[in-house]
Amino acid sequence: MKMCSIASGSSGNCVYVGTEATHLLVDAGISCKRITEGLNSLGLTCRDIDGILITHEHADHIGGLGVISRKFGIPIYATAGTIDAIKNIGSLGEIDSSLFCEVAADEKMILKDITVNPMKISHDAAQPVAYRFQYGSSRMAIVTDLGTYDEYTVESLKGMDMLMLEANHDINMLQVGPYPYYLKQRILGKRGHLSNELSGRLLSRLLNDHLKTVFLGHLSQENNLAELAYETVRLEITMSDNEYKADDFPIYIAKRGEMSQAVEF
Repeated sequence: MKMCSIASGSSGNCVYVGTEATHLLVDAGISCKRITEGLNSLGLTCRDIDGILITHEHADHIGGLGVISRKFGIPIYATAGTIDAIKNIGSLGEIDSSLFCEVAADEKMILKDITVNPMKISHDAAQPVAYRFQYGSSRMAIVTDLGTYDEYTVESLKGMDMLMLEANHDINMLQVGPYPYYLKQRILGKRGHLSNELSGRLLSRLLNDHLKTVFLGHLSQENNLAELAYETVRLEITMSDNEYKADDFPIYIAKRGEMSQAVEF
């Protein structure tokens, strides 16, 4: 199984997950042109994509969905609430209803040789989910856009080989930054976004001997810095009460303006 972040951040999100036989996108929050260029760099085209898994209906996750779905007729997987919300967003243009495929949290589905298992997350959207993937014995998850986590989150993400986890903001940068008060409260709330500190604490509970790679994603352009997210998460791991240290695992930043390296596991 291979994973590559084409774009990750408050301005747009799109992640490739695939095997030799199956090619998937998680979200399509950037232009069709950028998605095409990203796939081309992986030796793929949009016609190779077997499905687009949508986490929720916010613009930075579906901005390119209308164009790419009309141009290539790719199936769109999302929860019932997310599908309804997407259909009510006029700026996307008309999307063929036959392309929508309904998914539900904790109900597995098989797309060729990949098993996809959505999971609930806490975010201010209609019916948001994160996605877990399994290919043979390999397991990975892409988990962004959650304001908090609980025991369900931890149990759902145990034993992963690879994780892409949100580290959206530095709390101090957000509090002293230019955002209006209501937006700061939304981001800091339980249906907002994970801070660097919370990301590190969640990751500390998910470390295991099988974990090979960690990506920190969905960093805020205004309220975070790549170096700050990286160091804060590493510090939380070091301070946590477990047997692992930050140097035990490679940690990468998934950036908004450039593709990540492609990781195979």
